[in-house]
Amino acid sequence: MWLQLKKVFYHLIHLKGRIFFPFVIGYVLLAAAVALTLEPDTFDHSMLTSVYWVLTTLATIGFGDYAPVTDSGKFFTICLYVTGIALISAFIRKIVKSLAHLEQLRVGGQLNYSGQNHIILVGWNDKAKLAIQEILTSDRSTDIVLIDKLDKLPIVDDRLFYVRGDATGEETLLQAGLPRAMGVILFADHMTQDVYAAKDPLLVDGKTLLVATAIAALEERLGVSVHITAEVMNEKHIALFKHADVDEFIPTQEMISHAAVRSIYTHGVTQMYAELMSRQCTEGMYEVPKQPAWRTYRDAFSALLDQGATLVADRGDLHINRKLDAPVPADAQLYVICDRETLARIGGSPDEAAGRVH
Repeated sequence: MWLQLKKVFYHLIHLKGRIFFPFVIGYVLLAAAVALTLEPDTFDHSMLTSVYWVLTTLATIGFGDYAPVTDSGKFFTICLYVTGIALISAFIRKIVKSLAHLEQLRVGGQLNYSGQNHIILVGWNDKAKLAIQEILTSDRSTDIVLIDKLDKLPIVDDRLFYVRGDATGEETLLQAGLPRAMGVILFADHMTQDVYAAKDPLLVDGKTLLVATAIAALEERLGVSVHITAEVMNEKHIALFKHADVDEFIPTQEMISHAAVRSIYTHGVTQMYAELMSRQCTEGMYEVPKQPAWRTYRDAFSALLDQGATLVADRGDLHINRKLDAPVPADAQLYVICDRETLARIGGSPDEAAGRVH
């Protein structure tokens, strides 16, 4: 008899979680109901009190505030000890194991991201690492989802999530929550860049373009629009990326070459670039909302200058200083250079989608 009972409980303990967990909950409720039936006065005629007593008993805490007084109640308690303590121990062990397994799946990139207004980074390299650090430092509310084929998440942070897979695949993009994302940053594949760029530079931008095309196709199918920024190794390929609905580009090679040449003709220009791009610098480039009183660019320029900010651009137009008397469009996207304190007075936010330009 005892051997058969032992086999039954051994089998129950090793049941899969979807059966075992409900069984344990049912066991606790049934034991509480039996205890309440045997000794209603002892447990104040309360099912909650009875459940409380069963759990403290099975957890071997035993506060002693409630205890059976009848022989039948004491016998039931003995049965509860014999059958339940091992069951609760296994229950707790399975919970801990399940949590560890979930964390393993998360780090391994096998879980779906369920949040929204996050930033998706495609491709892991040193630039992606710096971008993650930048987001985590400058924006304390936005999550990051990294897509790559690494074995596990390279950086552990509560706001960093990982999806392991091919970024050209629709399933991977949906797993990363693309339709609900604030934006996507596509970095050039560093392996392709290191191994094949010298032989065939088209391969680097070609792989990035494939990902951008896959994202555009999914956006069109779902009827959504996500801001996409892509790292482009060759400026001649930007036209191709525009056809894939990429919004902004980072022509890495041209930017470095331009800065290097400018440093010869204008000494100290690279220091200015570095200061503007640095997280440690108090000054930065931010987007500010258009005010109704700003009818012309001159109005906006003067009002912002009085508050300690310099208006430098409307979207990608850096020549507004040549057309100060032109009207400010209703959909203007104005950028200023200022510090965070000034930005707060103006009414902008350092954590907006446009945010700080780096």
